[in-house]
Amino acid sequence: MAADTLKRILLGRPLKSSEMEAEKMPIWKALPILSSDAISSVAYGTEQILIELATVGAVAFNFALPVALVILLLIAILVISYRQVIQAYPQGGGAYMVTKDNLGEIAGRLTGVSLLIDYTLTVAVSVSAGVQAITSAFPFTVPYIVPIALALVWIMVWLNLRGTSESGTIFAFPTYFFIGCMLLIIAKGFYDLVLHGAQSIHPVHVPTAIPAGLSLFVLLKAFSSGCSAVTGIEAISDAVPHFRTPSQRNAKMTLATLGILLAIIFGGITILSLAYRVAPDPTGHTSVLSMVTEQAYGRGAFYFATQIATTLVLTLAANTSFNGFPILTSIMAQDKNFPRMFANRGDRLSFHYGIITLGILSSILLIIFNGKTDQLIPLYAIGVFLSFTMAQTGLVRKWLKERQKGWTGKIFINGLGAIVTCFVLAIFCITKFLEGAWIVVCLIPVFLLFITKIHRHYDEVAKQLRIDLQDPLPQKGTVIIVPVAGIHRVVASTIAYAKTLSPNVVAFYVAFSEEDARRMEEKWEQWNPGVRLVIFKSRYRTITKPLVEFIERVDSRVANRETVMVLLPQFVTRKWWQQFLHNQSAFRIRSLLLSRKDVVIATVPYHLQ
Repeated sequence: MAADTLKRILLGRPLKSSEMEAEKMPIWKALPILSSDAISSVAYGTEQILIELATVGAVAFNFALPVALVILLLIAILVISYRQVIQAYPQGGGAYMVTKDNLGEIAGRLTGVSLLIDYTLTVAVSVSAGVQAITSAFPFTVPYIVPIALALVWIMVWLNLRGTSESGTIFAFPTYFFIGCMLLIIAKGFYDLVLHGAQSIHPVHVPTAIPAGLSLFVLLKAFSSGCSAVTGIEAISDAVPHFRTPSQRNAKMTLATLGILLAIIFGGITILSLAYRVAPDPTGHTSVLSMVTEQAYGRGAFYFATQIATTLVLTLAANTSFNGFPILTSIMAQDKNFPRMFANRGDRLSFHYGIITLGILSSILLIIFNGKTDQLIPLYAIGVFLSFTMAQTGLVRKWLKERQKGWTGKIFINGLGAIVTCFVLAIFCITKFLEGAWIVVCLIPVFLLFITKIHRHYDEVAKQLRIDLQDPLPQKGTVIIVPVAGIHRVVASTIAYAKTLSPNVVAFYVAFSEEDARRMEEKWEQWNPGVRLVIFKSRYRTITKPLVEFIERVDSRVANRETVMVLLPQFVTRKWWQQFLHNQSAFRIRSLLLSRKDVVIATVPYHLQ
């Protein structure tokens, strides 16, 4: 069919289940797929710190270095903690599985909701920051921020629907290109800083006195904004089963590599922004990273190459979510905490429902907030730090219960992680609440209630469908009702089929006048198909209401002894558009009867040549 051909062109050939192992990721491919969010956050992490400090003045910029050092310490704690998550939960699921197993079902759902919100915001923030890199290099694109952002999101959706193997290969080059550009900028900047090779470079001083106006609240706001560089670390622990064998070792090596790269790049860019005396652009159209690159190499070929690399990696950073979100929804769906279809893989072995849902949700966010990174940042990171705290607390309880070898050291690491991330979460909620964090704070309990209702629904359905294997199958007869609109080949084929199923077949006709009823009765007697015809005269020219009333009368008479079945004759036109030229009576009747209790509905199609 044409639809299948188009699908194969866009998404590629369907993959067999046996090809799953080939879709799993080696370390070199896992790093760009699962770590691009954290790596790319250096493009706006330092900038967010400086934006908050700029409210006091340039004199406060030197405090960006201590803030960055504290964030790097937080990254180190999280990397060590999540290596333990990988070790304890090699089946994947990360924070969600840790919390569910050790703190209970409700806590697990809370963590799952937090991560899903964070994944959605990651896509919106990463893409909007990527578009900011475009507007930094090409100012004429500023009026087209939202359309460019939406186009980038749906390119990501398309690439991920093609499968992990293909998308990983595509994503690898831009991520490694970005890492290379960052390392070259840092190398050039430190060369200038050490040898004073450039007039624009200045020594970086550790502040010894707090300037007037720089309050603890401002420092905490700068810290919470800079913590956007921490998001994405948890994605590797969510996707351990997607690593090639040995999956645990490969996942832990990828996480360690990510931690080292973050320390070098985030710390280096922060130091260089201070050394080059870079201040954030009040309009938000030119990024701090763009200005650092221009100071280091000038506005030449390398500058534009770096901007392109930044745009690509920030866009591809959304790929961390496009891997984490579908995997998490599939695990939650298996636990009956999310709609069941999210657990199913598509033709390309990808969780296509999760991928498309994430694309829709992030597009809505970009439209609402006009693709502005600074408007999205206050909503960011609350979900991930809540999940950090829950996961670390869950691991502390796990080690306390099991008391395996080295459990005291593990409790210290995870206990410290829980305390630190809970402190960061509190800071974020307080300092960013009025700037938009209240939206996430309010959404989390709403979604938690929604997911709880989903789980309750599945439990109720399972309870009603459960049977005793010792009970015999019910033996019941069938009364078949065939709604007819006249006498023709479609009706004839339906009645013939009905007579093969049951001897109790009734045809039902709705007449709009006495003349119509008499004419139909005469033609039926002349045809004589061996089936009784019931005619109902409708004064209000409606078909469905008389049919429903007749079914109710039949159902009340047969009680539980027989099953009522409605067979709908329906012809299928040769061209799809021709169907709109005919009454949709069968569709309307089916839609109405599907909501009724204990009525079997079936359609007998007749294909027109």
